[in-house]
Amino acid sequence: MNVLKKIGLSLLGLVILLAAGSLFISSKLKVERSIEVAAPANAAFEQVNTLRNWEQWSPWHKIDPQMLLTYSGPDGGAGASYNWFSQHPDVGDGEFKIVKTEPYKLIDAQMKFGEEVATTSYTFDETAKGTRITWAMESDLGMNPVNKYFGLLFLDKYVGADFERGLNNMKQIVESMQPVVQQGDAHAGHGH
Repeated sequence: MNVLKKIGLSLLGLVILLAAGSLFISSKLKVERSIEVAAPANAAFEQVNTLRNWEQWSPWHKIDPQMLLTYSGPDGGAGASYNWFSQHPDVGDGEFKIVKTEPYKLIDAQMKFGEEVATTSYTFDETAKGTRITWAMESDLGMNPVNKYFGLLFLDKYVGADFERGLNNMKQIVESMQPVVQQGDAHAGHGH
């Protein structure tokens, strides 16, 4: 009996320690990934701003190409939204809605996954080689210690990997849309 009491007290102490430790973990979590594309900002911007384009590059559309999609509002820009419904456990159901845009610079949106709500932003910064696209998501995990530890240990890793896949898919699309610049013949115009 004495051994069981020690085990019980040890487990209780561990739970209290973890709960107390979670007070020092921020309830706000931010996941962010960037990529540079050899394309102008307007091409990258339209891939995000026009919601039907997501079917081409979104990492979640690639996981479940059979998901049901419903669109509402305008095709793009503030007020454009879509809902998705998927039986795949890595996709589930949700809603995405654009709340603000600054053409070729910024898109702010809101995503809902069941009861969870996150804000997302996409920024498009011109660079010497094209455009740097940054995809960021902020979520409030609340005060639940389990949510905080899950977010701290797993959310950035898994959501960040999805963002990286989506950005790489978008890079392939926008770069393939750009006209190929041919190098001229070195002797052209020199009478050779």
